[in-house]
Amino acid sequence: MKFTCTQQTLSKALNTVSKAVTNRTTIPILKGILLDATEDGKLSLTASDMEISIEKKIDVDVIKPGKAVVQAKLFSDIIRKLSSGEVLIELKENRQITIKNETSQFNIAGLPEDEFPGTGEMDEDSEKLVFEKDMFKDMIKKTSFAASIDESKGIIVGVLIEIEENSINMVALDGFRMAIAREMIKNSSQKKIIIAAKILNDINKIISEIEGEEELTLILNNKKALILVENTRIVLRLLEGEFIKYKDIVPGNHKCRIKVKRTALMESIERASILAKEGKNNLIKIMTGASSMTITSRSEEGDVKEEVSIERAGNDLEIGFNSKYIIDVLKVVDDEEIVMDLTTSVSPCLIRPSEGDAFEYLILPVRI
Repeated sequence: MKFTCTQQTLSKALNTVSKAVTNRTTIPILKGILLDATEDGKLSLTASDMEISIEKKIDVDVIKPGKAVVQAKLFSDIIRKLSSGEVLIELKENRQITIKNETSQFNIAGLPEDEFPGTGEMDEDSEKLVFEKDMFKDMIKKTSFAASIDESKGIIVGVLIEIEENSINMVALDGFRMAIAREMIKNSSQKKIIIAAKILNDINKIISEIEGEEELTLILNNKKALILVENTRIVLRLLEGEFIKYKDIVPGNHKCRIKVKRTALMESIERASILAKEGKNNLIKIMTGASSMTITSRSEEGDVKEEVSIERAGNDLEIGFNSKYIIDVLKVVDDEEIVMDLTTSVSPCLIRPSEGDAFEYLILPVRI
C-alpha cells in the first residue's frame, strides 16, 4: 500500500472515524483504524468498537493499492501535527508504516489487518428512510441529553426513534425527566428502534462536520441500522428491549398554565442556580403569581430571589425543581416563548411550545 493525500483531508477523515475507536478494551485491534487504498483513487478509513462502525471515503493519489491497520491515537496525533501539504503513507515489510511530510518522517508499527472486525454488512437496497440532516441533528439535540447515563438502567440509556406514517418522534428519559421531539416527514411505514444516546451524540457530531449534504439515509434491519451521509457510512447496533410506554406518562390535566419568555426564564434560573449548586439537588423554588414568577434559592452561603414576567391561567402554585433539569431543556429549545403546565407541588411539570407540539418535556419536582 502506498498513497499520497493532503494533511488536511486525512486529518479531517481521521477525526470522523476515530469516534468509533474505544479505549475501554483489552483487544488491541479495536484501537486501530483500517486504511484501504484502492485502484480507483479512493482511501477508505474504517474504525469499529463492535457497537458502532464508521467508514469514511476520501480521494487520494494511490500509487500501490493495499490495506494496513494503524494505531488510531498514534496515527491521528502524528497526522494532526504534520505541516499542511502532501503526506505520503507507505506500508513496508513486517507491517512497518512510513509517514513522510516535507522534512518529517515517521516509521510506526502497524496491526494485523486480517484481525480487523467486519463492519456488519447490510443490504443497501432495503427500504430507505430519508431525513433532512439538520432536522435529524435538531431532534437528537432536543432529546439525547435526557437519556440515562447509568448503564445498569438498561433500555433507558437509549433514545426511542418512533417512525409513524408521515411523522417521526424521538423520546428519551432517565427516571427524573423525559424529552419528546416530533417532526413531520414523508413516510408510509411504521417502525420503532432504540439507539444508545452516546452513539446518537457521536452521529450528531459526525453529521455536523459534513458540509454541503442536506439529507441522510437510514436503513434498518432487526438488529442494526445503517446511516449514509455523503461519503460516510455508519453501521450501529440497535438496543434490544421494550421501551417504556411514554405516552402513558404525559399528564393530560393541569391546574396552572404559565406562558413565559424562554430566554428570560433561563437567565433567571441560571443566576438562581449559582447558589442552588451549593445546596442539595440544585434546588430552586418557583412561586407563581398573577403576572410574575418568583424564583428563589437558599444555601449556607446566602440566598437569591429572581422575578420573571409571565402570563398565568389557573391557580397559584409553589414548587421545587432541580435547576439543572430545567436549564437543560431551555438550552436546547429555540422558541422565544414556552408554556409550563403544572398541577400540584408534587406532580410533574410539562414544558411545551406555545403553539404546536414539536416538543414536550416532563420534569419531576423536588419536594420542598
